[in-house]
Amino acid sequence: MTQTLEHEEVTVHRGPRSGLPLIIAVHSRALGPAVGGCRLHRYGSWREGLADALRLSEAMTYKCAASGLDFGGGKSVIALDEHTDPTPELRAAALADMGEFIASFEGSYLAGPDIGTAPDDMVVLRRFSPYVFCLPEEHGGTGTSSTPTATGTLAALRAGADHVFGTASLTCRTVLVSGFGSVGSRIAAGLSADGARVLVSDVDPTKRVAAVRAGFGWVEPDEVPGTRADVLVPAAVGGVLSPQTVPRLDVRLVVGPANNQLTTDSVADLLMKRDIVWVPDFVAGAGGVVHTLAREVEHLTREAAARRVSGIGDTVRLLLDRSRTNGTTPLREAKALAADRLVPLAAG
Repeated sequence: MTQTLEHEEVTVHRGPRSGLPLIIAVHSRALGPAVGGCRLHRYGSWREGLADALRLSEAMTYKCAASGLDFGGGKSVIALDEHTDPTPELRAAALADMGEFIASFEGSYLAGPDIGTAPDDMVVLRRFSPYVFCLPEEHGGTGTSSTPTATGTLAALRAGADHVFGTASLTCRTVLVSGFGSVGSRIAAGLSADGARVLVSDVDPTKRVAAVRAGFGWVEPDEVPGTRADVLVPAAVGGVLSPQTVPRLDVRLVVGPANNQLTTDSVADLLMKRDIVWVPDFVAGAGGVVHTLAREVEHLTREAAARRVSGIGDTVRLLLDRSRTNGTTPLREAKALAADRLVPLAAG
């Protein structure tokens, strides 16, 4: 099935080996080939996976445009239902199917890891398609993007803190990291090294032991919205900022790498009314894609790529300054920043 929506191209089909629904959504190629991770995730139905791909691919368009990258936004999804056991055999079949699917786009969509996939899975995809990034270093790739994603988020956090608290230092600030996975754990470690008091939360209760061992406080997931802190860092799934959760927040700054944190764009206005500064996720969480493309496409050195990632802090300062000057939300300013690059191309 191929259809035209607000996206350039959306294709859904059933994998011939796995029998699983496979989705590739390309939101925009105005700036260049679409990039976006390959997600393997459980959904109530394949249509939920499609909705996820549509949202995430649009966010990737803004992420690339606002970061100054000459790439568009895409996303691929392998949709598991709630009753399917992803055995090693089924996983291998699904990745083979997706590799061929990606290859059929002939380089107009480029994939990397996402929720449910990792660099080792990119090795499998690469057997069927050359248009795959973030293979392990021993296979010629840059490996996991978790570290640069965390590094970029920390740069965004310091810029946000400077805007809200008058200093980029997070020493003695209480920061709640919601999501203690590969990115969230690295952010927590970086914040702790900066002298912050770090609280963490995760839907997986087994992660509490590692969090406490690392010296972090623990917050139960359902208590996150009402927990008093200086900063909230959404570092897990999206949709955490809603008309229901925003009134419960007891923080002054929200900065995190989780994609699609707002349930609707109007939630940005609710945050502004409560005097809570929110840095758009597609800006704060861009470190992974910035680093990967700098290393694997432009072939920059590690040091040069790291400077690109640290530049996320400058982008955050720019959009927050514009937000304050114009009396607008950071979301509006971030989308305007992206539109400055997208609209002239679309018009031409």
